[in-house]
Amino acid sequence: MQVITQTMQHWRIHGLLVLTLALGACSSGPGGLVRDGGPDSVPRDVMAIPDAVPKVEPRSRYGNPASYVVYGTRYHVMPTSDRYVERGIASWYGDKFHGKRTSSGDPYDMYDMSAAHKTLPLPTYARVTNLSNGRSIVVRINDRGPFVANRIIDLSYTGAAKLGLIGHGTGLVEVRALDPRRPDPGPTLIEVRNTPTTLPARPTAPPTTVVAKPASTLLDKIIPPAYADDAPPAHTPTLYLQIGAFASRDNAEQLRRKLSAAHVPGIQISETLSNQRPLYRVRIGPLASVAEADRMAGELVRHGIANPRVAID
Repeated sequence: MQVITQTMQHWRIHGLLVLTLALGACSSGPGGLVRDGGPDSVPRDVMAIPDAVPKVEPRSRYGNPASYVVYGTRYHVMPTSDRYVERGIASWYGDKFHGKRTSSGDPYDMYDMSAAHKTLPLPTYARVTNLSNGRSIVVRINDRGPFVANRIIDLSYTGAAKLGLIGHGTGLVEVRALDPRRPDPGPTLIEVRNTPTTLPARPTAPPTTVVAKPASTLLDKIIPPAYADDAPPAHTPTLYLQIGAFASRDNAEQLRRKLSAAHVPGIQISETLSNQRPLYRVRIGPLASVAEADRMAGELVRHGIANPRVAID
């Protein structure tokens, strides 16, 4: 984590790299590899910690510059969170940063229902839904990050635990900003946006089976392997990397041919509508896991594609 002020003089960046190892995550910063993860012992039942309750708040004094730069990338803070909704990959951060200042100036508490986001105003309340198991939480976004490709939100330890992400380290989620002045509409797992219209439908993959680890591990003592009342997702989410979107199908085909000649696997073109006009998206996938998406993103750099966008159907 890093404090981001209007003067941008002091930094404490978190969430630079998350690896799905056992109980937690590994963060890589300027000083090298540092260990992050869950606590050695848990002082309370994290599953019983209530969600954040949205309330009208002024913007934080810190953490809301018009823009800021981290490792050569400039991020522009959004003027408002109105109607923000995005699907992507979530990660989490834990005891390495427990008690340290967040970008907004609040101390980070890994047991709070909080989160970090690169561009939403601080604070913003958001509903985060795990697209794989239907679990949904409300968090207060009060920090900046994660500054790693293909991640859209960094959850607190408790938020990740309640969504069932601790053991995996990452997960496919929907993030929907909430307006404290209006009722929370709740999770929206039934909607499927931007479904391809010109390609044959892929068979639905079977649901993921959750396998419990030995009961002696700390993780399973504090986090059940599954909820009995998990909401069934409307469909199994599928993960892609989008590498281009064109109004002309010829341009999309040209990119596909270029990457196919370079032996990049899994390239497809899907058609959708944007402002009532056809839009042709060049995507790679479906990808079996976040790790595969990260590996593929690294490979695409060699072909001059530095910032593929995660897409989830």
